[in-house]
Amino acid sequence: MGPEGFPLSLLVILALFSTQIQSLRFDVESGHTKCISEDIKSNAMTVGKYQVVNTDDGHPLPDTHKLAVRVTSTYGNSYHYADHVSEGYFAFQTAEAGDYMACFFAADQKPPATLTIDLDWKSGVVAKDMTNVAKKGSVEAMKTQLMKMYLTVIDIQTEMNYLREREEEMQELNRSTNANMGWLSGLSIIVCLSVAGLQLWHLKGFFEKKKLI
Repeated sequence: MGPEGFPLSLLVILALFSTQIQSLRFDVESGHTKCISEDIKSNAMTVGKYQVVNTDDGHPLPDTHKLAVRVTSTYGNSYHYADHVSEGYFAFQTAEAGDYMACFFAADQKPPATLTIDLDWKSGVVAKDMTNVAKKGSVEAMKTQLMKMYLTVIDIQTEMNYLREREEEMQELNRSTNANMGWLSGLSIIVCLSVAGLQLWHLKGFFEKKKLI
């Protein structure tokens, strides 16, 4: 290797050492805590993604397979906390150099269970790339959620229009029914008065014939 190639090789080696990648799978017993530490320099981007592995293919992950996760610095500063989750993501820029610790706690349960966890923890250049990908994924997820909300609003608006039309039909039916009831009430009164008049006329004729009046 010539002298001109040495600085380039040195830069590649330094770049490799400035990027830390930790991808592993481990088990956590219910009622216990498992901590993973990572030595990270100050002012470095670090990104982590964790997930409880579903070992029972074809069935959803049971609700008991949930974790409490906390990420702290060497001085005890908390950078991430999540409770009762089966997966999650954290990303932050370190303020001090030292060991950063991600602790996973599985709640106690009967019978006891073993949770298998996948952890992908990166820092340095790779972490920045992963952060950009996560941001793009978040934007796509946000677009999907907005589209779902838009379709839901359209469905609600359609349902409200249908209910409004039904209300107008019911009001029209009520008006028609009230009009018919008014007409029938008037006709009933006329019939009753006519029957009463005929009865009076008949009684008057009967009493006159009997010479009672």
